[in-house]
Amino acid sequence: MDRADQVRVNPEKLRAAFMKPNAKLLQLDGLNPVFDMDGSLSWGAVIDASPDNDLLLLGIDGDVPHFAELTGAGDAGPAANPALWQMLGNLRPNEAAIYATARSLVDWHARHRFCAQCGNPTGSRKGGWARLCGKDEGGCGAEHFPRTDPVTIMLSECQGKVLLGRQPRFPPKRFSALAGFVEPGESIEGAVARELWEEAGIKVRDVRYVASQPWPFPSSLMIACTSVTDDPALTLDEDEIEEAAWFSLDEVKAAMAGDASAPFIAPPPFAIAYNLLKHWVDEQER
Repeated sequence: MDRADQVRVNPEKLRAAFMKPNAKLLQLDGLNPVFDMDGSLSWGAVIDASPDNDLLLLGIDGDVPHFAELTGAGDAGPAANPALWQMLGNLRPNEAAIYATARSLVDWHARHRFCAQCGNPTGSRKGGWARLCGKDEGGCGAEHFPRTDPVTIMLSECQGKVLLGRQPRFPPKRFSALAGFVEPGESIEGAVARELWEEAGIKVRDVRYVASQPWPFPSSLMIACTSVTDDPALTLDEDEIEEAAWFSLDEVKAAMAGDASAPFIAPPPFAIAYNLLKHWVDEQER
């Protein structure tokens, strides 16, 4: 889908997109998606939108504009909702990306109704891709844009095994790649090394980028990396990590295949941690 920046910033083009008879409106229940009978995202007509709500232009597919309502919805509860994750895992990649965009931005608008600079109310601008503290309403005129929080999610390899850990909130036996936010003034490589040292007590080298994935809970970009360590001894940050262990190639393959005898349960297939493990397996088998 074309995100149509040239339409967002042009009030006349934005109004024309809204007025198109074929314009679609994404159905949301607060921040959660609404699914149709086929398990796809449910869409209505823009004419059904509440006149009290601003609209977010998600993009244009061919000649069909797609919108979502900025309803003021905030926290939708725990992100680790098994039923929601099951449904999201069945979405096509393009639909998952559309939902990630809508959820992140609807949530951002709900959390940024006041100017961080002067405290006055802000209003939606640029088709929902900015907020403005209006000078005409006594504000300072500052413009605010949605933010994305970078998060590194990483594997470390040692002697043919890979490090995985589990947090207390994980389902029983679920292990995944370790992760943490990139801090100000820090590179991706630096964040990977720091997080693995802080959470697992290992020094790593040869950090390599693999892939990325938007994670709209609330608005992160997961940056998947691999690394290598020469010393497998672990010292866990028990406030963050309940358990961690090194797993062999065969153990990882068994877990990813859903083998009941595997020593752990792999991350769900739609999570980038699963694809990071798949990348590691493929690298080992070359």
